[in-house]
Amino acid sequence: MKETMELIQKLVSIHSPSGNTNKIISFIEEYIKDWQVEKKRNHKGGLIITVRGNDDTKHRLLTAHVDTLGAMVKEIKANGRLKLSMIGGFRWNAVEGEYCEIETASGKTYSGTILMHQTSVHVYKDAGKRERNDENIEVRIDERVHSAEEVRALGIEVGDFVSFDPRVQRTESGYIKSRHLDDKASVAILLQLINRIQKEHITLPYTTHFLISNNEEIGYGGNSNIPGETVEYVAVDMGAIGDGQMSDEYTVSICAKDSSGPYHYGLRKHLVQLAQDNQIEYKVDIYPYYGSDASAAIRAGFDVKHGLIGPGIDASHAFERTHETSLKHTENLLYHYIQSPLVEE
Repeated sequence: MKETMELIQKLVSIHSPSGNTNKIISFIEEYIKDWQVEKKRNHKGGLIITVRGNDDTKHRLLTAHVDTLGAMVKEIKANGRLKLSMIGGFRWNAVEGEYCEIETASGKTYSGTILMHQTSVHVYKDAGKRERNDENIEVRIDERVHSAEEVRALGIEVGDFVSFDPRVQRTESGYIKSRHLDDKASVAILLQLINRIQKEHITLPYTTHFLISNNEEIGYGGNSNIPGETVEYVAVDMGAIGDGQMSDEYTVSICAKDSSGPYHYGLRKHLVQLAQDNQIEYKVDIYPYYGSDASAAIRAGFDVKHGLIGPGIDASHAFERTHETSLKHTENLLYHYIQSPLVEE
């Protein structure tokens, strides 16, 4: 798991909010440049990696998304601070106090901090009671600016992307904690899986595509570029942890249902059987406020068996954390899945 953890650390350190993912896709292209695989970008900017199998008439597709939560400059305030518009589904309290980076259209970057306007308790008596919302949250830029004109002179403008500091850290006890483990942990797992196929000279039973999706957080990352031969489509994304959930940070999560409805029952049972047969620790779970690239593909009308698995991630869409054992079990389940027969039922 050391290599997987190191790769996750590299991936989360590259800013890639939905809509601005070219840098990280380019990083992955460079990372796999010597691998004996087919690869191409789709028009949306995602990356499709293909490993040919014995049967080229029936395909599998696995996907994980490299895009993350973030924000855009909504307004440049008269006092030289910035109002934001969210990219993706999170709450303002999850990023309050976070360091951030503003990237201008020319590519120049500036650092800043996301704060409540009424932060100072020495000035605002009700600082702790004010609502964390679009009106009160702002960015304090680390430049000597006191007006909208001075901010614009830096090159900052409405529509510029704002990325959150990942604060990635690995612990001796086997945890990795960082923003954007959703879903860069899964991207690292897929890349490690492809690399393992190469190193072990494995010939897959079916041609298998790996889609590095780049618009999942806004709902449509993996709903296109699905070859017509695709029979099974598995999204690799986080298992959500909380009250009433089965998922944890130490097993692979297999999703039975999310807000889009049930996942394919036969495929789910197949994944559970593979886990049981190979001593892979797993949990079956339901995520009430969740959608994946696999469910997006179903909504787009693709006739595929769809599934969802992934490592358990604590505090999703905030300060996330998982353990190396969850990554290991997820990687092992995928390793056995891509070598298994197609689901018949």
